[in-house]
Amino acid sequence: MSSLEEFVDERLVRGRAYFNRQEGLAALGGDSAAFSAANTRLIKKKRVANPRHGFYLILRPEDRVAGAPDPVGWIDPLIKHQGLDYRVSLLRAAAFHGSSHQAAMVFQVVAPGQLRDVEIGRHRLQFLFQAPGAFAQVNQPDFLDQMKSASGFAKIAGVELTLLDSIRYFHKAAGLNGVAQIVKDIGAKARPRLLVRAAAAYENTVVRRLGYLLELFGHLRQAAVLESFAAKAKSEVALNPSVHSIASSLDGLHGKDSKWKLVINEPVEVDF
Repeated sequence: MSSLEEFVDERLVRGRAYFNRQEGLAALGGDSAAFSAANTRLIKKKRVANPRHGFYLILRPEDRVAGAPDPVGWIDPLIKHQGLDYRVSLLRAAAFHGSSHQAAMVFQVVAPGQLRDVEIGRHRLQFLFQAPGAFAQVNQPDFLDQMKSASGFAKIAGVELTLLDSIRYFHKAAGLNGVAQIVKDIGAKARPRLLVRAAAAYENTVVRRLGYLLELFGHLRQAAVLESFAAKAKSEVALNPSVHSIASSLDGLHGKDSKWKLVINEPVEVDF
């Protein structure tokens, strides 16, 4: 192939709107200097974008205003390029499953490795770490769905993982009330059999907070399967762990839930 631009056009024809450095080099016969120069020109012309070292997106005319296509179409090859697995979760997953209150302004991804966030054009990708053992335990087909776009697909947390991830990373999901809204909106869709299996990979405190919120919003079948986790707990924790002084949240000024062993240190407010 005579030019990187022709290679890029051919990729688009075949529906692959991305490439890596090795593929680009191969298209130019292995000439590193020629690849770097040609790639720089295409980036300046907004035909190519570079979200990660060695990984490039090919921009269609309609992508250039936003600076990149929807990450749904390229998160899968990007994470594979980095040798990891992943799932889209939290706010984007909650919206996918029907939490209409979640205007997912950020594309949140859980992975078993530490990854820097990406900002490219109008898109912001936020990466959240889950320990490899726990990640491998739950990042299985039973617990995942697929999100499709015109140019690809992405693995997305099923309802059960969306709930658990939102509680675990609540500070990235609009805080306690944002998480509570997600639980209210989609909690009834969680399959109890899968929820209890997935919960085993999460901290007991996460499961208890989820159980409390499920019960609060009347999702009783889902809450019931989590009660055994609360029974094992040896001490109380705050419902909202972001309170600056945990000691003051446990000093008797707040109500308690004996079933879930939680101190209700903040009222829960959601939209109905």
